[in-house]
Order: sequence, then C-alpha cells, then structure tokens
Amino acid sequence: MHYNGLSDKEVLESRQKYGSNVIPDSEPTTFWAEFKETFGDPMIRILLAIAALMIVMCIFGYADIYEPIGTIVAILIVAFVSAKTGVASDTKYRQLKDSTKKDQCKVYRNGVITVIDMDDVVVGDKVLLQPGDKIPADGILVWGSIKVDNSALNGEAEECPKVAADESYKLADEITGDTFVDKHSLFRGAVLFDGEGVLDVQKVGLSTMMGKMAEEMQEDEPDSPLKVKLANLANMISRFGYIGAIVIAALYFGYYILSAGGFGPYFALGATQVIKDLVEAVSLAVVIIVCAVPEGLPLMISLVLMQNTSKMLDHNVLVRKAEGIETAGSLNILFSDKTGTITKGRLEVVEFFTADGITIPLTEINQHGKIKGLVDLAIGKNTQSMFDAQGNVIGGNATDQALMKFLGTETFHSLENSCTVSKAQSFNSANKFSQAYLGELGKTFYKGAPERLLACARTYLSMSGEERPLSMDVINAKIDELASKSMRVLAFGYSNQEMTENRINDDTVIVGFVGIRDDVRPEAREAIAAVQHAGIQVVMITGDRLETAVAIARDAGLLKTEDDVALTSGQLNELSDEEVKEIIPRIRVIARALPTDKSRMVRLCQEMNLVVGMTGDGVNDSPALKRADVGFAMGSGTEAAKEAGKIVILDDNFKSIKDAIWYGRTIYHNILKFCKFQLVINVAAVVVSAISPFFGIEEPLKVTHLLFVNLVMDGLGAIMLGNEPAQERYMSENPRRRDESIVSREMMVQIVTMGLWLTVLSFVFLKAPFFDQFFATTEQKLTAYFVLFIWSALFNGFNVRDDGFAIFKGLNENTGFMKVFLAIIVIQALIVNAGLVPVAVCGWISNMFSCVPFAPIGWVVVGILAVTMIPVDMLRKAVTPKK
Repeated sequence: MHYNGLSDKEVLESRQKYGSNVIPDSEPTTFWAEFKETFGDPMIRILLAIAALMIVMCIFGYADIYEPIGTIVAILIVAFVSAKTGVASDTKYRQLKDSTKKDQCKVYRNGVITVIDMDDVVVGDKVLLQPGDKIPADGILVWGSIKVDNSALNGEAEECPKVAADESYKLADEITGDTFVDKHSLFRGAVLFDGEGVLDVQKVGLSTMMGKMAEEMQEDEPDSPLKVKLANLANMISRFGYIGAIVIAALYFGYYILSAGGFGPYFALGATQVIKDLVEAVSLAVVIIVCAVPEGLPLMISLVLMQNTSKMLDHNVLVRKAEGIETAGSLNILFSDKTGTITKGRLEVVEFFTADGITIPLTEINQHGKIKGLVDLAIGKNTQSMFDAQGNVIGGNATDQALMKFLGTETFHSLENSCTVSKAQSFNSANKFSQAYLGELGKTFYKGAPERLLACARTYLSMSGEERPLSMDVINAKIDELASKSMRVLAFGYSNQEMTENRINDDTVIVGFVGIRDDVRPEAREAIAAVQHAGIQVVMITGDRLETAVAIARDAGLLKTEDDVALTSGQLNELSDEEVKEIIPRIRVIARALPTDKSRMVRLCQEMNLVVGMTGDGVNDSPALKRADVGFAMGSGTEAAKEAGKIVILDDNFKSIKDAIWYGRTIYHNILKFCKFQLVINVAAVVVSAISPFFGIEEPLKVTHLLFVNLVMDGLGAIMLGNEPAQERYMSENPRRRDESIVSREMMVQIVTMGLWLTVLSFVFLKAPFFDQFFATTEQKLTAYFVLFIWSALFNGFNVRDDGFAIFKGLNENTGFMKVFLAIIVIQALIVNAGLVPVAVCGWISNMFSCVPFAPIGWVVVGILAVTMIPVDMLRKAVTPKK
C-alpha cells in the first residue's frame, strides 16, 4: 500500500491548526528558584528572625555588626549549597536525557517515505510502522495487521493485535482501558512487536494520552518525611529557645531587683539603670536563642544530600530531587513494577526438557549432541529473527527473539553456512506452528504449540538419542508444572518426510520442549529479600494477568504464606477505601492494575501515615510516581515517568532500588549523628550562658564564639559526619514513621547527659582556683574556655559515630573525619594566636573573638579536660540499656 502523504504546505497548515507533536519538558531548575525555596525552611526562618533582632540591637549599640552578619552569611551559604545541589541534580538528569537520540519515524510526505523526528509529526500524517518502531502519536491503523506492546501506557506486556480500519474511523474522545486494547486504536509510546501497518495520525502533542498524562504532573508533591521531621524539630527547638530566653531574662532581671533589696530600692536607682539592666537581660535572651538554634543543621543537611547524590551515580541511581534519596531510606511500603524491574524485561528460555519429563540444565545441553543439533536446526532454520553485526537479535516476535538468544550467535552463524531451507511455512495463529524442510537432510523441522506437535507425534528422542514411545501423562504433567510457573511452553520436532503445507506429518519425532518467560532477575530476589528484611513491605503492581503475576511473585519471594494477598484491579475496586486499608499490610500482588489503582493505593497508604515508594516506567505510572513520597522512574522508561519521579534507576534493576534505600538510611543515620553532635553543644551553651551570670561570670561564650560553633565547626562537622560509611545493619532496622521525631528517647538521654557533663566541665574549669595557675590573666582563661568548649565538642564527635563502643571503627572509610577534626583545631589555634601577628586584620580577628594567646601548658590542660567526653559517654553507654 502506498500513500502520497501530506505536502510541505499541508504539514505547516496542520501544525498551525492542531499544534506540534512536542510534549513540553518541565522548566529546568534555576539557581534562583532553588535559592528562594530555601527560605521556606522553618529553621532558616528562625535564623532570619535572630539576624533581624541582632541588627536592631546593633543599631542601638548593644551588639557588634559582625554578629548579625555571621548569621546572614550562614543563611546565604545554606541557600547557595541547597540551590547548587538542586541545579546539579536537574542538570545531570537533563544531560542524560539529551544524550539519548531523539526517536524517529517513517512518514509518507510529498509522495515518498521520509524519516523524521517524532516531534515533527502532525495530524494527518501517514506513518509507516514496522517491527521495533515506537508509535509517534495517537491515531488509527488504516492499513496492515500488527501486534503492539502497550506497556508504556497501561502496563500490559502482552502482544495486542491491531487490524486496519476504514480511514473514516475516528479515535475515541474518551479513552478507557478498553480503548488501548481495541482493534484499531494506536497510542503514542506503544511499540510494534510484529507485522507492518500504516498509522493515520489524529492527535499530537498534548492532545495525545501521553501528553495529557504529562499535564497531570503539575500537582503539588507531598512534603518529604525529612522536611516534616525537621519542621517538628525546628518548632521544638524554637519553643525551647524562646521560652528559655524569656524565663532566663526574667530571672536575670529579678536578680538585679533582689540584689538592690527589693522593688522600691531598685527603681529608686533611676530609669537609666533600669533600662541598662533591661537591655542586658534582653541581650542575654538573644544569646540564649542563638545557643538554642542549631544554625549548622540546614547547612549540614544540604552538604550531606549534595555529597551523596553524586555517590549514588556509581550505583546506577540518578537523584533528581535531593530529598528523594533520604526519603527512600524512610519507606514503609514499596509498590514495584514487574516487567524489567523484578523481571529481566524480555522473554528468554529458562528450561529445556525432553518428552519423558527430564529437565536438562541449560548449561549442560551441549553435552547432549544429537538433541542439541536437532533443536538448533528447528530454531535456526525456522525463524524470522537474526543477529545483526553487533550481536543483537533483530526481527521476529518476542518468542522468536528469545529462542534466537538461546541458540547463540556462534551456532546461528555456523548454521547459515550449512544446509539451506528448501521450503518453509511461517507461524500463524491458525496453525500455531511453523515448519522448514531441509532437502539436503531430507527432514522437516517443526516449532510450535505442544498440543499441535503432540497430536501428530508417536515417538520422542530420549537423552541418549534413541526414539521411544510417547507417554502423554508424563508430558502433560510437566507442561502443567511449567504453566503453573507462568511459562510458555514450545515444542520442537522433526519428520523424515517433505513438509506439507498447513499440516504436521504423522511420523513426527519430538526432540524436546522449552519453557519461556520473562524471568526474575537473580539479583532482584536477593534485593527483595534485603528490602523485606529492612521491614519494608514490597507489593508487585502490574498490568499482567493474575496467574502470571502470582507465579513471578512466588519466584521472587513476594508470596510466601497463605495470608499473603494477591488480587486483581477488579477485585480491588469492589472494596471500599476502609476495606482496602484493612488488608494493605497483607497485599503482595495487584494484577491487571490501572493507573487509577496505583494512585489510589498511594493515597490510601499515605492516609495510613506510611511513607510510600512507587516504581514505574510508563506514562500510566506518572501520576502515582508524582504522588508517592519517592517515585523511582526506570532509566529505559518514558520521559513522562522520569519527569514525575524523584529518582531515576538507570539500569531498571530492583537491586539499585535496594541500594537507594540503603543509602537513604545511611544519610538519615548521618543526620542523626550530626544532630547529637550539635545539640550536645547547644544544650551546654544554653545552660552555661543562662546560669553563668548568677556565678559572677559575664558571657563566658560570646555571640561570635557561638557563631564559630554553629558555622565553622558545624559546617565542617557536616563533612566529618556526612560521609560516614553505609553499614549493613541499617538494612535490619524497622522503617521510621513519617511523623516520628528526629530526637528519640535514646538520643535525648545522650544529648542531655553529655550536655550536662560539658556544663559541669565548664563551671569546674571557670570557677575552680586550681586552674588559675595555668593562666596569667582572666582573659587568657576565658580564651582557654572557648578552646575547651570547641575541643570537647570535637571529641564528642567520636562518641556519636556509633551507638556502641566502636567509635573509632571505620575511620579509614571516612578519611575526611580526622582531616576536619585537625582543621578545626588549627583554625581555632590561628584565631587564638592572631594577636601575636602585627597585622591590622589579625588584631581585628583577635578582638572580634575576644581571644588572647596563652601558654602551651594551658593547651595541655584544656586537651586533657576535653578528652574526658569520651570515657564519660562510654560509661553512659555501659549503664544505659540499649533498645
């Protein structure tokens, strides 16, 4: 059939009238957009409020300008790092996308067939479709007979037959699941399995089903579990800081009143003194707030996410949204596609057996020369598939291609040079077999449905190569066994007579049978077991029929007990939302799933406060990928799926999903380590700053000291603890609830214990006369206290590395820890001794941090006191029962 197609003028007119076939990409993430988004973080807002308060105090002369500047710099650094991470992830995704060659198609234009980009197709085009082609737009088959794979649209991996309709036939306006599998309709994204035809394009671009799915991707995404937890932590810390500040300021003001002898004598001192004391109380309150808020936490999280998104590329995981990798570690339930994720995504021969029911392992079939030689001829001389120059199988349907891979390139090429085919008949649905006659051998070779060959055969070839009588009971039992495992069985045989068209000769000898299916990836079984061991419920959600899904699920280790539930979309839709919620913990398989089923399951699980993951590769998966807490899009999937997902699995492998979960848990653990590291400092700083005035010590920690703690040390601390290695034990822990507090009871015990010890250490050092002998002046001792505070926090960094006693283990895997540890010590030493350098800027640094140099013996004393943080926490771990 030949078509003239559209002329160039008609193409332009059609494009103007119906639009382009381009499905617009999402706008690239910009640095400025990501930068502004950072200021929605609750912790950042608290820091902005503190900076504003400091600026007001600075205007009135009660604070130095570098105090609010330091806080603002911290905020800008966080915003910069977060924006850089977001842009880098988006850029990597777009580079991956741009590196992929644009899909093309063959259209009739100006009376000839022309190859054009799919984006250039217009309504009215006549597109020539051949095996392996992607359907470029929605329309109707107007010539030919084909079989298509609609899995990108509805998840169905089955061959869907299509036949030609009249050119007046119009595509339905309302598309349902039945429309995908009707006789004539074709949709963008489907792939041609077999046959040849011509598509009449009736819808392009955003009017196609794929385009409409892409438009639905604009809805807001749910907050990540980490964002929820951080918001709760920020609220808790801010309440603690604000209430503590008010209480301490009131107590401090009350202290002035009591010292003066009561209200009367105090107010008799005059308004000037009262205002001065009030300002000092407010100044102390600001210090308390600065102490309470962990300024370094947002920076740490930004740095950790940035570091690990690049690491994940080594595990075939492209992180599109940085928070997605941490969310993966918080999953409670994971809905996984079957084809290509749990299974290999292609048909292959998984079992070979003779007619006496004996299985010959595929690795041993070469040892049975006669059987192997005859099977090779039945496949190699009786197929529509072949190998190209690169060793890839091309042509034929999926079954033919699976058999060709079983045959192998060397055998195929050796058969090409052997005997030739004298006569042949291809497979058709009526005969259910194909045949080829090799005149040189005087044999006809058959390949087809077992029932067709067995109906004409009387003997079979045994493993020893002898012909023996058939036993139908044995064969049927074996075929039923493989059918229960969702395998398609094909039979091979030969006849010593010349072939007869549309008939199998009655002297046919059965050579053997193969079981074919899209088999489970071996590594997927291990990965599923690891994910289940991590307490995550894995549910296979697929468009395949229930029997196939159940067989694969059993093989993959998803269905294990009688309580496990496998059901179809129809059965699911008969249940109310509440009834579904009751059985969700037992669901393992959902078959014949529709896009609406996936979105519904995500919604119901989120209503149950579960953190939900969804995998997918098709346009039909996109809404659920977008709605899930973390969507895993397959690298080979549609662009709509990749746009919707937070993470792209480049190798389509469930093992990579497992790695993403493992690293997500590692990131969360590292965040917890940092929280313990920083909150110990904050607790101690709050308590010391709050009660030191009552002990006659004015500001032992200046605001600049606190900024050093929260910016310099904690910023570098993010590198120290953010790169802690992944540990296998993380995959043995139960998932965390979405609303679970970051600070657990065990964490609180450690934070309070070590915070109080650092407080005791502080007052012993500041008030015990014993330590005065090591310092010439009070200024030196207060400087030494600044060093003691920082060093104590650093040594506590070892404590938080492990909940047990292995606090020095794995340092070789995190070489940055000791580098940062030493770097912070060197930086502080330079600040303390800056006054020794006769340069103006060094003097300014010395004054800004209120530091003066002191003798080496003082450094030794401070070091000894700081090291006590380790044995004290060891003692706490020994006496505190582990959960």
